[in-house]
Amino acid sequence: MGIGLHWYLPTHGDGRTLLLAGDAQQSDLLTHSLPVRPGHRAPTLDYLGQVAQAAEQAGFDGALTPTGTWCDDAWITCAALSQRAQRLRFLVAFRPGSVSPTLAAQQAATFQRHTDGRLLLNIVTGGNDIEQRRFGDDLDKDARYVRTDEFLTIMRGAWSGEPFSFRGEYLWAEGATALGVEEQPQIYFGGSSDAALRVAARHADVYLTWGEPPPQLEPHLEKVREFAAVEAREHELRHGIRLHVVTRDTAEQAWAAAESLIADADDEAIAAAQAKIVHASAVGQRRMQALHGGHRGDLEVYPNLWAGVGLLRGGAGTALVGSHEQVADRIAEYHQLGIHEFILSGYPHVEEAYAFGEGVLPILRDRGLVAGHAYV
Repeated sequence: MGIGLHWYLPTHGDGRTLLLAGDAQQSDLLTHSLPVRPGHRAPTLDYLGQVAQAAEQAGFDGALTPTGTWCDDAWITCAALSQRAQRLRFLVAFRPGSVSPTLAAQQAATFQRHTDGRLLLNIVTGGNDIEQRRFGDDLDKDARYVRTDEFLTIMRGAWSGEPFSFRGEYLWAEGATALGVEEQPQIYFGGSSDAALRVAARHADVYLTWGEPPPQLEPHLEKVREFAAVEAREHELRHGIRLHVVTRDTAEQAWAAAESLIADADDEAIAAAQAKIVHASAVGQRRMQALHGGHRGDLEVYPNLWAGVGLLRGGAGTALVGSHEQVADRIAEYHQLGIHEFILSGYPHVEEAYAFGEGVLPILRDRGLVAGHAYV
């Protein structure tokens, strides 16, 4: 199975550093309430259209759009951007607790019809209690996963072509239907706890993980496979990984560019960002924080794997850093573990999409790891 490549749409803003992009404020402020700083690129439709078109031209298959109160709504943004890109698929992230499963099924069906099947769905159960309460959700983590299981049961049932009824502990529906679903959107799902793995094994098409060192990640992926093996699945569960990337002609150039991403953040800014991130109850977030310990130091936690992003940003906190050949080598190494989909990003997202498309993608294609159209 070849590699699938996805980019990222920064609906919180963009810039040449994490502070300029607004990533350090994810956990507690709305993007549009941030002070305007020189170098910050606002997430306007025109700018996000540039990112989507750059990703498409660079050779990416799709693009992830995040969810949260710190960014614009993913459904609306992607619906608008689908008219500015011709073939790019949109991996829309959303939270099961904020919309009914039947409505979500209807939204997905509508999106599929209007974009000729270019929708993918990233289900985000939510690992930060403070963020969840903004949506009026006071369930604990285990209860949220039970609700997510019920949500996906109803949503897939609504796509079945027959009225679907279900009653669970938190959600129910009678005769749920979403008309006109010729192709069901594939479900991407992440989470490191056992509760998350049970849901992924039962419902997901692609299990997503964050970028840990391969030796650390390998036993975790084996555990995911064990959970999937006990479910009556029609198709094998695929694996995907979420990483940032800094790739240049030489390793020296790449590492200088990586360090510049956090050069404008002093120790106080890092401490403030870590104080926000610590509220997350997600197992995966704690694993990310363990890689850097919340402070500067030797942040290369594995050859060409840099944990510096996690000092200022919650969620995915590691980046592939190196020459084009080195980045291709690390992608090949992850692929050998059984990872087939890579969701990448870089600051700023227009320039870094082209850097990857021009530098790394031809190497992956020459190695037979990526099929599809050539860079245009």
